[in-house]
Amino acid sequence: MTLADRIAVIDAGRIVIASAYDDLRAGLARQEYDLAFVHPAHVSLAAIKAGKYKSVAWTVGYTDYAVSMLMNKDQPFTRLEDLRGRTVVSPDPDSITAAMLRAMLRDQKLGAADVKIVTTRYQDAVPFYVEYGFADAGATAAKAVIQAWTQKGGKVLLSSRPVPIKQIIASTRLSADDEHQIHGVLLGL
Repeated sequence: MTLADRIAVIDAGRIVIASAYDDLRAGLARQEYDLAFVHPAHVSLAAIKAGKYKSVAWTVGYTDYAVSMLMNKDQPFTRLEDLRGRTVVSPDPDSITAAMLRAMLRDQKLGAADVKIVTTRYQDAVPFYVEYGFADAGATAAKAVIQAWTQKGGKVLLSSRPVPIKQIIASTRLSADDEHQIHGVLLGL
């Protein structure tokens, strides 16, 4: 039995795939979905912060997503503050990795005027920017990219605290009983 079949017993709703983040954001803002399985977390967390959704469950295996800041082995950086006045490359600005990078910088009181962020579409391009001097450091959460970087002699300046990145959220319009039943189905999988 699929997840949809199990939840359909509780709620005879329809299933919609919203692959574009902006479409998903718009649907969440209008509370078009009773239940949403959302990746990446910064989209679902915005809906929760707006008071329109509540977290029902996190997916196992996706709870330790951490951003690592790559740098060349000859760079003298020892802390995030050392990147003041420097350039950092990040994946797509609307990715969870970029959102986490901005949060890391914000935690250290580093704003847009302090650190220049350039972006590339994919995480696996980040090392190229750092290796060839297009950026002083690069943010990635792709474990294979980080491993390949360090095996080539590159260094990791620091890593963020890990966060869960895939979650199921429920509209605040759902009854407490429906939410409880859905939570039970999900935990029983």
